[in-house]
Amino acid sequence: MDVTEANERCESVLDAIGNAVIADREFLETVLLGVMAGGHALLEDVPGTGKTLTARSFASALGLSFSRVQFTPDLLPADVTGTHVFNEQDRTFEFNEGPIFANVVLADEINRAPPKTQAALLEAMEEGQVTVDGDTHELPKPFFVIATQNPVEQEGTFPLPEAQVDRFAVKSSIGYPDVEGEYELLRRRAGRSAQSPSVGTVLDQQLVTDLREVPEEVRVDDDLLEYMANVARETREDRRVQVGVSPRGTQRLFEAARAYAAMCGREFVTPDDVKRVAQPVLAHRVVLTPDAQVNNVDKSAIVDRVLDDVPVPTVE
Repeated sequence: MDVTEANERCESVLDAIGNAVIADREFLETVLLGVMAGGHALLEDVPGTGKTLTARSFASALGLSFSRVQFTPDLLPADVTGTHVFNEQDRTFEFNEGPIFANVVLADEINRAPPKTQAALLEAMEEGQVTVDGDTHELPKPFFVIATQNPVEQEGTFPLPEAQVDRFAVKSSIGYPDVEGEYELLRRRAGRSAQSPSVGTVLDQQLVTDLREVPEEVRVDDDLLEYMANVARETREDRRVQVGVSPRGTQRLFEAARAYAAMCGREFVTPDDVKRVAQPVLAHRVVLTPDAQVNNVDKSAIVDRVLDDVPVPTVE
């Protein structure tokens, strides 16, 4: 698959999902960016804005298997990964797969579960496998986690540890629709009998696999590599930042920039691509100092400041 076909496939997926989910096109692009970059997406917003519908719609449009895990305070790691069950007939233990064994896994309200259960996702997200009772089990490919979380100010939430937040390639927020969007939501509901809209299948498992390989062929010039490294390093120099973007975050910025170029049908990355993906890729990786948290400093403002201060390479 070349970048032209990748662009067409991506547009068809976004069009299909846009017919079901009332959201900005940029938000849907960001979630798809996580798929294209071979990473995972974290969606944060108040309940009822369409996060779960978005995840389910992506699974349907991509033609992939889907599983939903509702994270609750009493959820155990084995409830996610699976466990061994004794077979009385064969007198042996058999592995009973958990809900994480799907192509697209919706970790719903992930920050309502205790840290031990949240950590059960780490190996799966990073390695594409789970280890249960010493046995390693490969997850289906492609494997993509869409996690949703409620704002940390709400009751019953456990803040995600930095190590887990860093595993998400992108983080975004769907937000409330405007008046026209909310009117359109009601108009669509009046035109169907089902409570939730459905999305048709656009791709299949093999096409998604091929699609995720396209960014590997996208060219990134050396001056852009230096620019991305400088952007990441500059986040560590801000006095309001306790922990800046990690080297893993720098690599995710590189991968996301290539993925976005492929989504746009280009065989090369531009500085604008880097700027477009910087917010969803970098902002959630920044850890603020206690003073900055008290002063309600916005992480996105720090990324904006970095993008303004770091010199942009000139495209010749």
